[in-house]
Amino acid sequence: MRLGQIKWNGAVTAAIFDVCSARPIPDYTLCDLILRAEKEGESLPHLASGLASRQPVSAKPLIPIHPREVWAAGATYAAAAAARDAGINGGSVHHRRAYTAARPEFVLKGTSRVCVGPGQSIGIRPDSTFTAPAPELAVVLGAKGRILGYTLANDVTARDLEFENPFYLNQAKTYSASCSLGPVIVTADEIPDPHALEMSVHIHRNGQPIFEAQVSTAELVRNLQAMIDCLMCANPVPPGSVLLTGSGIMVNREAALTDGDSVTIRMKPLGELTNTAAVLN
Repeated sequence: MRLGQIKWNGAVTAAIFDVCSARPIPDYTLCDLILRAEKEGESLPHLASGLASRQPVSAKPLIPIHPREVWAAGATYAAAAAARDAGINGGSVHHRRAYTAARPEFVLKGTSRVCVGPGQSIGIRPDSTFTAPAPELAVVLGAKGRILGYTLANDVTARDLEFENPFYLNQAKTYSASCSLGPVIVTADEIPDPHALEMSVHIHRNGQPIFEAQVSTAELVRNLQAMIDCLMCANPVPPGSVLLTGSGIMVNREAALTDGDSVTIRMKPLGELTNTAAVLN
């Protein structure tokens, strides 16, 4: 099932997305729906189907969920590890050691406050000269880390701050419009193997392509469930949260985002997530 949110009757409302339309789920945001499903022990698709309007509407997808928390995993892709080892675009011994460590790196990206949806602007820090998109598979979490579904994410990062000093990582990762999610959430039952998905990113400037790359989630060096288990250790992440599972694409410094750049992330079962970059005030 493809779930998300639309603007309906003046409010952000959960919806089931069909091919060319959406069926609103009145009086619920998607996070509300997740919390009810968890409380009642009911599957999310079954609850959504029972509550959704039978009358489809024409509506664009908004951010599919306003997550309670957003966590970002790092050191999860072999390709990125190789780039770090080669010294591409910066990095340090701390980055390289993380790929071979027993546990992954986690950063609290923030809450829904730092998130935007399809068509909204992603942020460039005014004190950064190398802000880059990071295309990622995102996991939507239920109670006790149960995987409810998947969506696309752009873990926008000020790479120059990250590389300058490891203590600047939170400033590099957590700021306004630094996380884009969308366009919809595909429930876990429809993606039997999340480790076999092809993802691409495309950056355009003034209508012209300046960077593109592809990666497969088969290159993940860490199992998703193992990542979640590690995240949840002594850390009861609430249902309705999102885990960004890391990026296997390192955008080069020559393609650092500038005001007005367009970033598109594609993955066949999840769709297409496009945002325009804007320098923050």
